[in-house]
Order: sequence, then C-alpha cells, then structure tokens
Amino acid sequence: MVIYSVYVVSKSGGLIYNYDHNIPRIETEKTFGFPLDIKLQYENKKVVVVFGQRDGITVGHVLLSVNGSPVTGRNTEDGKDVFEVIEAKENYPLSLKFGRMRATTNEKIVLASMFYPLFALASQLSPVPKSSGIETLTADTFKLSCFQTLTGVKFILVTDQNMQGTEVVLKRIYELYSDYALKNPFYSLEMPIRCELFDTSLHTLLELVEKSGTANL
Repeated sequence: MVIYSVYVVSKSGGLIYNYDHNIPRIETEKTFGFPLDIKLQYENKKVVVVFGQRDGITVGHVLLSVNGSPVTGRNTEDGKDVFEVIEAKENYPLSLKFGRMRATTNEKIVLASMFYPLFALASQLSPVPKSSGIETLTADTFKLSCFQTLTGVKFILVTDQNMQGTEVVLKRIYELYSDYALKNPFYSLEMPIRCELFDTSLHTLLELVEKSGTANL
C-alpha cells in the first residue's frame, strides 16, 4: 500500500493543510532525432510538453536536462537557450530528460478549490436523497478518497489504486485533527493548520498504515 498525499479542505473550499508523504519522482530520458516530434513551450518559468506523447513522456511533463546539462528556466547549465538548441539540426541527436514536477502550493490551492464544487455537484446529481458527495474516485494510477465531517471539513487521501481501508485511515486523520488542531488554543477554524504535533502524528500514522495495513488502527 502506498499513500501519496493528504489534503484538508475547509467548509468554504479553501486548502488549509496538505502533506506529501510518498510522491514518486517520474523521469524519462530519450534520444531524439531531427525534427523533434514533441512540441515544447515556456510556461511558468518551465519548459513544458504541450503536444505529443511517447515513451512515457506526456503533456505537462517538464524538460529537466539536455544532453545531461540541467535546465533552469529556459536555459541549460552552460547558458544555452533550450529552444535555440532544439531548433538547430546540427545539434542532433539530442538526449532530453523529462519529468513530472511536484505541484506547487498555488497549484494545490487551485486543486482544492476545484474539488469543492465537484463534490457539491456530485451530491446534487446523485439519484439517492441526501447523498454524501464524492467518497471515492479511482483513476488508472491513483485513488482519491474523501471524508466530510458534519461541519463540512473535507479530508482527502490520495493513494495507489489498490489501497483498501481508506475510510478507516481518513477517520483516524480526523481524530488527529480533533486532538491536535481543534484543541489547540492558538488555532482558528478555516485557517491553515500549523501544528507540529499534528504533522508528526500524521506522519507516524501513514508510516504505520504502509507497513502494517489498517487492521491495527
């Protein structure tokens, strides 16, 4: 069992906590001939794949290196412009390394705000009265599980798609939240959770689940 990350979303839809536990680093290096059959674009200070997918390289992956030279922004380590290098036929064959970058804090905030209306929409679309909304969302590479408290706070757990017993883990995370965040006199509702005891207890819990499963929770 692999647990990737934990998110806590307030009742108003704001991200108040996130914890990356075990995010795998995905990198793919390939040798390309001229002309390059993948379209790259400079976005948000990164060279990103925007068209063409092959050999594990997908849209959204970031260019990490050119012929072993790390890429920062749009330049290689020796100061060469990436786009000038890939457009010159004499530079081929080229060895390009691509990878998936970890989500930034701003991107996680956007993801949380997008999940909030989807959760509400799922509740309205359900043919069953008083639906609880999205509880499990399974994709080909991960599973998202959600537990909503009576006050509207949502606990989201992202795991591998074969993870079992996520509802038990989510309720244990809720108990930690109640013990270490809500009982903290310096914590205010709807505000970001900054509590060292919550962090360490959550890390211990996730480590236990990955090693021993949910039977002992």
